[in-house]
Amino acid sequence: MLLALIMLRCKSMREDDNIHIPEEGFIEEWLNKENVRAPTSFRIFELAKKINGKTIEKNVKILSSDSLQGRNTGELGQKKAARFLKNYYIQHHIASPKSLDYFQTIPADYFNKKSNSDSENVLAFVEGTDKKQEIVVVCAHYDHLGVNDKGEIFHGADDNGSGTAVLMEIARVLKLANVYGIRPQRSILFLHVTGEEIGLYGSKYYVEHPVFELDHTVANINIDMIGRIDERHKDNPSYVYTVGSDRISKELKEINESLNEDHIGLSLDYRYDEVNDPLGVYYRSDHYNFAKNGIPVIFYFSGLHKDYHQPTDTYEKLNYNLMEKRSQLAFLTIWEVANRANRLSIDPPSKKSAQKNRILWHRKR
Repeated sequence: MLLALIMLRCKSMREDDNIHIPEEGFIEEWLNKENVRAPTSFRIFELAKKINGKTIEKNVKILSSDSLQGRNTGELGQKKAARFLKNYYIQHHIASPKSLDYFQTIPADYFNKKSNSDSENVLAFVEGTDKKQEIVVVCAHYDHLGVNDKGEIFHGADDNGSGTAVLMEIARVLKLANVYGIRPQRSILFLHVTGEEIGLYGSKYYVEHPVFELDHTVANINIDMIGRIDERHKDNPSYVYTVGSDRISKELKEINESLNEDHIGLSLDYRYDEVNDPLGVYYRSDHYNFAKNGIPVIFYFSGLHKDYHQPTDTYEKLNYNLMEKRSQLAFLTIWEVANRANRLSIDPPSKKSAQKNRILWHRKR
């Protein structure tokens, strides 16, 4: 049998800024280490099942806790969240790229007076093998709206504690691939960006100061608000919005659809890809800064809800079983893009895409 029992348990707990962080689990039974290079092998589909909704919930609860004070860009709560992310990757033996020590610091003056302090993107890195110079960037913003004048905390569980926790979980499970003797051919950069709520600043800074050359970035997968069920889907909750997947490379959309049909079974909703989408969702999250540079993108999203940008966006309202399935689809798509023989093909821009009104997202509290 290719599968063996993986038993993970916490060796101890440590405390950092009043946040308890479980240290790296250990493997009690080693799995067969035969090197499997097929990008969508049986083992990878089984590995995707290791994504755990309870682990995601635990991390969303921490990220949206009162102690992080709404994670406003440049403020203490955001910096605590950055340290929490750094410690998580250290404890799971997931490296920092190059010599950054996990942080890409953004100076305060870059934020155009929207933050009085510097802030940090948080980066972790899984190096590939024979195509390691090519990079798949997986991103989610971890900042939120802080505390209002009434002292109410904007917890930001769905926005975007959900996407942040999913990145953490995908990275953890990807690390387990090493136990199977499997590594991605292309490198994978996990990019937790700051400053999204005040104007997509963290991702903008990254593409202007890339750790790896943008010419070597083959795709961006963005996960933002992935934990809820919106009003449109209350009677059919097994869905996810996938936005922008065919804007630059139709091949990316085909990959996502094929993997979903064969292994996950979500309903893929393309509503926000409509040319005349009044909300302009395609332009409203961090993938757009990569798309502007001609990099294929896909944005996983579960839609808006009444708690959006309210203090009531709290962790217990998220559907973690559904987040497992959505995360599994993202994981498989990331793996396939990282292991294809050739880079994603780039399509010539369509007239509709060129003519569409570029709506900018100015979020307000």
